[in-house]
Amino acid sequence: MTQTNHPDFWRSALPRPGADSHKHSRGRLGVVSGPALRTGAARLAARAGLRTGAGLVKVFCPPDAATVLAPVLEAVMLDAFHDADELQRLAAPMDAMVIGPAAGLSDATAANIAALQRNGAALVIDADGLSLFEGRAGDLFAGLDRDDVLTPHAGEFERLFPELLARLGREGAARQAAATAGAVVVLKGADTVIAAPDGRLSVNRNGSPWLATAGTGDVLAGMIGGLLAQKMDSFDAACAAVWMHAETGRAVGPGLISEDLPDRIGPILGALLD
Repeated sequence: MTQTNHPDFWRSALPRPGADSHKHSRGRLGVVSGPALRTGAARLAARAGLRTGAGLVKVFCPPDAATVLAPVLEAVMLDAFHDADELQRLAAPMDAMVIGPAAGLSDATAANIAALQRNGAALVIDADGLSLFEGRAGDLFAGLDRDDVLTPHAGEFERLFPELLARLGREGAARQAAATAGAVVVLKGADTVIAAPDGRLSVNRNGSPWLATAGTGDVLAGMIGGLLAQKMDSFDAACAAVWMHAETGRAVGPGLISEDLPDRIGPILGALLD
């Protein structure tokens, strides 16, 4: 069944902290950064996850990026890793992980994804974490489960699912992709389509053209990750994050840059929880 994405479908599932909540009980989100000159995407995702309610957010980075990130992260924590095995060990306590934004189209990124899949945390895989599997998508899908979320734009979708868009259109292609991958698929665009492997499908219709600027997808990945870290169902988390992301874009309006978005999430989230 296809539905139009709306808070009526997921508002009651939004995480709400209680009087006895603490940072660990509110969920732990990790974000994997790219190298020293590619840290901005991870910072955007991490701040968005924190603003979406995750109680603890940590960036995991290659050693060369640590001196770049340490001076600019405050509430967001930081750990450096040398290889995939060390990343797996350091990230073991995390409830959800975001990987892919500015990660690099490299064997190292593929190894890092495989390591995080072994940990069992819910994954949000975006950008380079999708494109590097062009021609070998099965390698990625083999380690996914229904808690994981893939967030491709049309170009990245085509690399993982060749010709599916042309044959089935956006809704049909997203539904088939989710079934094939065994994970939630967020096919981004003016009418973002969210599909679950069990056949649920929602089309987002409150998109803002002001979101068509670099980095906004990294913010969305962090928002989804922040909700996943709080144990929200992956399909509902993706639907909620996509809707709030669009509303935040509409609230900022002309002149929007991606750095504007994380700090404007609070009022949107607050109105939903009120």
